[in-house]
Amino acid sequence: MKLVISGIPIEVFKKNIKNMHLYVKPPNGRVEVSVPLKMSNETIERFVRTKISWIKKRINQFEQQLRQSEREYVSGETLYVWGKQYYLSNEYGSKHSIVLSGDKVILTIRRESTVKQREKIVREWYRDQLKVEVKRLLPKWEKITDLKCASWQTKYMTSRWGSCNIKKRKIWLNLQLAKKPLESLEYVILHELVHLTEKHHNERFISLMDNYMPMWREIRGTLNGQTLDYME
Repeated sequence: MKLVISGIPIEVFKKNIKNMHLYVKPPNGRVEVSVPLKMSNETIERFVRTKISWIKKRINQFEQQLRQSEREYVSGETLYVWGKQYYLSNEYGSKHSIVLSGDKVILTIRRESTVKQREKIVREWYRDQLKVEVKRLLPKWEKITDLKCASWQTKYMTSRWGSCNIKKRKIWLNLQLAKKPLESLEYVILHELVHLTEKHHNERFISLMDNYMPMWREIRGTLNGQTLDYME
């Protein structure tokens, strides 16, 4: 269900819970509210309206975050790989490739390639980088937590760092994580694994996160405060 209050779209999820929970989520300030199954729409709307000033403040904070300029994928642009800044250097050839060399990302492309084609090449390269690290880190955290997912996949997302389908025990990880420090990827992997045993962001979820990764709040804060992709 969706509400629009003061021009702000609110996603409402009715769940088997006792209390209402309001979230303004990174990276673009998407608003969600989880409510008990039998709660009336009028009660939900009254609750959200009492929080509207706080919601607007949080959305504004996300809107003020530094975002990368719109990409053209030309020499001189900056790219981030595992939290480090690199400068793009284009070379021309018949076979596409990307190589890290010093502080440069050397992108070999056809001279007539379009921005969309170059973007696709870079994103698929990020996907490859992410898959390598997930294959290394996911088993580590599955062993630590004794929680195992049935499958995982990467996806380009602009509203969340990860997600999971609890019934299918499938985890999705945002391609943008390949741009962030590795500890950010570890945090998101752990976050989604914990959801396999605790669906909600409640006290049990927080206790489990504290147990497995005591510094998770600091890592989350750093991740959410970093440069985001350009969005129209």
